[in-house]
Amino acid sequence: MTPFRIEDLAGVPAALRGATVALGNFDGVHLGHAAVLRAAHAARPDLPLAALTFEPHPREHFRPEDPPFRLTLFPAKAAALGALGAKTVFALPFDANLAAMPAEAFVERVLHHTIGARHLACGADFAFGHRRGGNVEFLAAAAEARGIGLTVVPAVADAGGPISSTRIRRALQDGYPERAAACLGQPWEVRGEVFHGDKLGRVLGWPTANILLGRHLEPARGVYAVRVALADGRLVDGVANVGRRPTLGGDPVTRLEVHLFDFSGDLYGQEIGVRLLHFQRPDASFAGLEALKAAIAADAAEARRRLAAG
Repeated sequence: MTPFRIEDLAGVPAALRGATVALGNFDGVHLGHAAVLRAAHAARPDLPLAALTFEPHPREHFRPEDPPFRLTLFPAKAAALGALGAKTVFALPFDANLAAMPAEAFVERVLHHTIGARHLACGADFAFGHRRGGNVEFLAAAAEARGIGLTVVPAVADAGGPISSTRIRRALQDGYPERAAACLGQPWEVRGEVFHGDKLGRVLGWPTANILLGRHLEPARGVYAVRVALADGRLVDGVANVGRRPTLGGDPVTRLEVHLFDFSGDLYGQEIGVRLLHFQRPDASFAGLEALKAAIAADAAEARRRLAAG
């Protein structure tokens, strides 16, 4: 799989042109997104499969003051799209120029001229161009005029309704990672680089690896049973806290602190992926370090029980 950032509308190598292309923001790469990629491939299995997405997410461009909301940042998104069969992931920089580009120009300059798409697939609510002036009806006509096919994919739904990135964000913010995982097709994961903290966990007997959420969505604050993907490919069970450490006076930003079960090693400077599996309790303030230590022990025992149960 080749992640390719389109920095120049004339700069796509000829070898990457002529694909069947799935279109979307693909935040989270959930089951609905997977259906769009399957449809793109099924329509033209003779062509290489590609995905075209936008970086940053258009909402980050138009509403930069919003709290972070991303389910997946680009490296994780590209990897997930690749796992679904995309041989190329085109990342189109979403800036003022792209935001001002009329829908007709987007089809002509980007889809037709730059990437040479032979077939397209998108969700029924896909919109594009200046002020979202292009919808699927417009895209169908504009694509047909250029000899490009189009498959419009209905929303994938379950008992809870249509699956969407918005619904997954809400589930995570409400403390239901299992519901998010059901929509994603896999547990939600936060990736980040382990940084040096104040080593208090080590003093308490519960050493932790600390990462910042960065541009990721902040899920419900509290304690989770987790599984951690290490840089060397190992998966290690653990217990994590998402919060601002109110017992210690509070932090200015939310951090994710994870204690890995039965593990010893130096993770500083390495990127890890923390998969939130079960929410155990909300973030809380304790009377002192001994009470905090006892709570961590109880949380760890509960996480082991939950993870062993599956």
